Amino acid sequence: MAEELYYDVVVVGAGPGGSSTARFAAENGAKVLMIEKRQEIGVPVRCGEGIAKVWLDEIGMEPNSAWIANEVDGARIIAPDGATMEIDSVMAGNECGFVVLRDIFDKHLAAMAARSGAEIWVKAAAVGLIKEDDRVTGVKVRKDGEIITVKCKVVIGADGYESKVGRWAGIDTNLQPRDVNTCVQYVMAGIEVNPRFNDFYVGSCAPGGYIWVFTKGTDMANVGIGVNLDKIEGKAQAKYFLDKWIESHPQIARGQPIQMVAGAISCGMPIDRTVADGIMLVGDAARQIDPLTGGGIANACKAGKIAGEVAAKAVKSGDVSVEAFKEYEKAWREMLENHLIRNYIAKEKLLEMSDDMFNKLIGLLSEVNLERVTTLDILKAVQQKYPELAEEFADLL
Repeated sequence: MAEELYYDVVVVGAGPGGSSTARFAAENGAKVLMIEKRQEIGVPVRCGEGIAKVWLDEIGMEPNSAWIANEVDGARIIAPDGATMEIDSVMAGNECGFVVLRDIFDKHLAAMAARSGAEIWVKAAAVGLIKEDDRVTGVKVRKDGEIITVKCKVVIGADGYESKVGRWAGIDTNLQPRDVNTCVQYVMAGIEVNPRFNDFYVGSCAPGGYIWVFTKGTDMANVGIGVNLDKIEGKAQAKYFLDKWIESHPQIARGQPIQMVAGAISCGMPIDRTVADGIMLVGDAARQIDPLTGGGIANACKAGKIAGEVAAKAVKSGDVSVEAFKEYEKAWREMLENHLIRNYIAKEKLLEMSDDMFNKLIGLLSEVNLERVTTLDILKAVQQKYPELAEEFADLL
């Protein structure tokens, strides 16, 4: 007979969003289980590994040298003609400040959840949801070759942008090709880089996306590319574009790859709903990832904090209905949604930008002293010098 266990909250997925949710649910008194399908949390690393510094205190997390590979002063956005816009780390958004060792970073978050009282299973995959009268009441888990029935009051889907948990719960998580970027990244050693900056190269070198060089020391960096699926003929083209770019940049080409990873990220709008009776979605599963940059760590952690607190509150009150979970839905959207929607519209516009337009845009911004670097501030600056270019982005203003 299959084993049957009971918890207040079950979190599916031990990425940043899952671990943050598990931690804050446990801290607020819930009996929590977090499951991870892989045998090691944080592996494989499919991430540029850049994060900002400013949000860590929002989740009560101190910077730790164990997971910091490099601290950068800012970012440089580089146009096809070489025009460079330099911005400091505070202005640069959620992907600039620290370059982290993501596998260690994720383990650190999971350890914080464990210390708060969450139980963690690795190599434990969700294979289905348990429902009673259309309400989610648990998860079926494959662990050690057997199926375990795990009953609970709340399930949190933190299982990535292809979230099975969301689909099983009847939440529409479908994506169009233009809302997916396929990515390839090398960790390269022996290269020549400026460790003070994370670099972003835009234009036809990376159709519908960008190339990044995130420094991990004086001669090492993550060198990667994200290209829009709607702009290429097949996923293998991402590697072709990255290799071609590396060949044309001697300071990078002089080095050697010591690791290569490939994957995909969503660059779509937030989904219409992220809650149902007995269930909430967090992080990439909820499309809380930035559609313009592909950065999702900070958003997932901050939304996970809200989800964990709301889940624990719901358990205490005995109300785990969709109505109770609207508190989470409302709070995370107030925090993130306007920014995500604006950046989605910007992403759609950038998909159609020519190299000449990028040259004009970056050339202008390299000469303008912006107090902030938001989509709106950039567009206002463009409107003053290139009104014809600004017309292309009028709906963003």
